[in-house]
Amino acid sequence: MTSGLIRITYTKSSIGYAARQKATVRSLGLRRMGQQVVQPDTPAIRGMVRSIAHLVTIEPVAEADVQVEASRGGKRSKLS
Repeated sequence: MTSGLIRITYTKSSIGYAARQKATVRSLGLRRMGQQVVQPDTPAIRGMVRSIAHLVTIEPVAEADVQVEASRGGKRSKLS
């Protein structure tokens, strides 16, 4: 199993694509165009990204560089 984190960026709209692909985008936590999420680099996440590779871009991320937006107030905090 791979380790670390990956940053997934929603780059192309899922309008006009299959409902299954739209559901995959949502399940990765992507809601709006240009939004970025950080997910663990696991085979399950890699498979999800592979199925919608035409809609997203990915890049590896060092854990020390990750900043996650808090769910309330738009504050940012370090991921531990």
